[in-house]
Amino acid sequence: MALQALLVFSLLVVSSTTTNALLQDFCVADPAAPMSPDGFSCKSLDKVTVDDFVFSGLDQPGNTSALVNSSFVPAFVTQLPGLNGLGLSLARADLESGGVFPMHSHPSATESFVVVKGSLTAGFISSTANTVYSKVLKAGDVFVVPPGLLHYVINTGADPAQVFVAFSSPRPGIQLADLAWFKSDLPSSVIQATTFLDPDQIKKLKALFGGTN
Repeated sequence: MALQALLVFSLLVVSSTTTNALLQDFCVADPAAPMSPDGFSCKSLDKVTVDDFVFSGLDQPGNTSALVNSSFVPAFVTQLPGLNGLGLSLARADLESGGVFPMHSHPSATESFVVVKGSLTAGFISSTANTVYSKVLKAGDVFVVPPGLLHYVINTGADPAQVFVAFSSPRPGIQLADLAWFKSDLPSSVIQATTFLDPDQIKKLKALFGGTN
């Protein structure tokens, strides 16, 4: 884990370019207090403990979804309250051979990740010319995704792959295109008109993801 810890630390340094200037040493998130557009309110200092700055969980993979054959373990502000206001967060992702993180975006953060084990194909699409930037990555490679752009990761190798991820926000947010279309109550007629998909295929995908209408 020593090499992995060093790589994660490097990612943190790179991804913390949007760190907010604080008027105090820290602002540990208080999930019981009202939220503002800037994030969680600060926990009272007399209630802050060292555990607010520690998260134990990136040493093990998460539960792999049978649908995408991948898992994701976040260390966001909701798991690590001490990140509040610091402009960064972490995660671990594991992909079985053939596993995928489907097309998605993070509206509030730049993403960077390092491949620790295995190989995979990652890419993003520019919003201006719809240019695809894609590459096969191996252990030790780092990939950066600009904020808000659609991107994907596929384990195109024969072995399981593992990556550590850093975001330039304690709450990067995520929107998966498949879930937005097929796990919502967006009418099938609207999906057909805007995606040109066949109605039977839309029906099949809504049944798979649990959407209505």
